[in-house]
Amino acid sequence: MQKKTGLALIVLLLLAQFSFSQSSDITTKIAHFGGTITATQNGISLIPSFSLGRPAVMFDLNVGNKKLSFEPFFRFGTNGKPWSFIFWWRYKVVNSEKFKMSIGAHPSFVFRTVPFTANGATVNTIQANRYAAGDLTPTYFISKTISVGVYYLYSHGLDKTSVQNTHFLTLNSSFSNSKLPGKLFVKFTPQVYYLNQDTKDGFYFTYSLTLGRKNFPLSAQTIMNKAIRTSIPGKDFVWNASIIYSFNKNYVRQQ
Repeated sequence: MQKKTGLALIVLLLLAQFSFSQSSDITTKIAHFGGTITATQNGISLIPSFSLGRPAVMFDLNVGNKKLSFEPFFRFGTNGKPWSFIFWWRYKVVNSEKFKMSIGAHPSFVFRTVPFTANGATVNTIQANRYAAGDLTPTYFISKTISVGVYYLYSHGLDKTSVQNTHFLTLNSSFSNSKLPGKLFVKFTPQVYYLNQDTKDGFYFTYSLTLGRKNFPLSAQTIMNKAIRTSIPGKDFVWNASIIYSFNKNYVRQQ
């Protein structure tokens, strides 16, 4: 466990070094600022086997340049209670036309409602579990509309009530079709993945299907996740439907 914790901390320190060494570049050479706002009847986590189990609103932001970006994610239930906050730093190691690879690290906070008793009275309170994580994302583009890749995430829980070690490894692909009538496009992203949490593990299949229109900010998406074999507690089948608002602004540095 100590080695795994050390690995996570090393990744975080490396990303911190990238952020400090290039902080002035981000301030003076911001290439883009964008993100998405998603409304869904069932919030699904970055690891698709986990869901909020009720409607959610998600804010995913992205600011940075060609190499380094800061990507904070904020997720809430529609009742206003926080679900999770993730503060990604990502560095693009390779960014060619055919092959892209980035590394990332983040601290995150996952919230849950727990009972708390004081002076003989029991009330519900919000508890935050803290995590530190790093990921690796190599992707190969077969064509402009087809890609295959691998995604690996390691997360370490910083609290005794958290899952201490999570390994999330996926084999994924993406297929886009932009030749539909009326400037419509569809994107299909299937993946199989292995998930290990401390002493439990499982294999899963998941996909997302997105329908949108070019140069129009709204799109519709559905996600489905099915357990193949697992010993991890949770639902064997999870799905959602979402409406996504996307925005993106590019900036040019003034001399």
